[in-house]
Amino acid sequence: MELRFHQRIDAVPAAQWDALAGGRSPAGQSLIEQSPVGRPGMGQPSMGQPFLRHAFLDALEQAGCVGGETGWAPLHAGLYDGDALIAAMPLYLKQHSWGEYVFDWAWADASERAGLDYYPKLLAAVPFSPVPGPRLLARDAAAARGLLDGVLAFAGEAGLSGLHCLFPRDDEAAICAAAGMLHRRGVQFHWRNRGYRDYADFLDSLQRDKRKKLRQERRRVADAGVEIVRRTGAAITAEDWAFFVRCYQRTYAEHRSTPYLNLDFFRRLGTQLGEHCLLVLACQDGEPIAAALDLFDGERLYGRYWGALRYVPNLHFELCYHQGIEFAIERGLAVFEGGAQGEHKLARGFEAVETHSFHWLAQPALAQAVSRYLQREGQGVGQYLDELGERAPFAQAAGPAG
Repeated sequence: MELRFHQRIDAVPAAQWDALAGGRSPAGQSLIEQSPVGRPGMGQPSMGQPFLRHAFLDALEQAGCVGGETGWAPLHAGLYDGDALIAAMPLYLKQHSWGEYVFDWAWADASERAGLDYYPKLLAAVPFSPVPGPRLLARDAAAARGLLDGVLAFAGEAGLSGLHCLFPRDDEAAICAAAGMLHRRGVQFHWRNRGYRDYADFLDSLQRDKRKKLRQERRRVADAGVEIVRRTGAAITAEDWAFFVRCYQRTYAEHRSTPYLNLDFFRRLGTQLGEHCLLVLACQDGEPIAAALDLFDGERLYGRYWGALRYVPNLHFELCYHQGIEFAIERGLAVFEGGAQGEHKLARGFEAVETHSFHWLAQPALAQAVSRYLQREGQGVGQYLDELGERAPFAQAAGPAG
């Protein structure tokens, strides 16, 4: 077996990459049954999560969102048996910590104050997307561990400060922990489909005051004369993408920030992965005024970006949450991931779930200090999750979110 690093995703055979990312071998046999690394999902298509698709990562590179002077240098890892790709990792050489959603700025500061270089570092993640999912794409557990061991050895030999694996699947945690990586706990908010017949059925599961609040939110948007249109796949036009990007850029401008993605990327996304795209448009007086973009597969809906050119009370909640919940129910999707942060999602039927990241730091003193910090932080996260669980909006205990 040979470990290779690729500075472009198009250097990796797309069919072999997608077969691993989707949990199936190139010949079509299920990898989930062969190894605990894979885990079946409700109705998950063979090509798996869109963020791990070869076309998605290639669109980021072709559009210039990563590579060049962005501080995200692709260095995708592949473990090969001859010409056969048996394990792979979406990997980047980072010159900063922007766009990661697992914040290590304090670690970088401490390292630099000690006279040590924190950058460049290695990052196993999907750029700009805090979406839990596979990070060790492998045909079996042995290949996954072999890949991780090889990447860790490379990081040490290259003199890099560390390797950071963000938002891996729960079943990959044991592999990362066994390799000696430090575990960090986090929190996101996900909506879970409990077999709801429709949106009204979902509302009936909520506490009375929460149910009333959501009805009022939606009524205010409708009373403002706002019409909502949902489009997927080929129904999303070039004009729709251009309008969405205006909204997306407006959101970043309002927060005095620079957007990571551009129109070229979103057009490529629509062309190559349009079947995974849900665009929700809001119109008022015959003109589009706001848009929200979600991605989805056979199991989950992933809330991504939104923006508005005109303020309408509660429009954000309508486009980003209510419409997504309706869509998930209609499509029979099991989970709607609402993205990073946001306790306000609790009142709209979302539940707190635990996320993970794993970190290997080359400097022993820094690793020891971070390890102590993560133990304290992890205890706080556990208490926070317990507190959020007590604030669940349902009329009766609904069980833990998954």
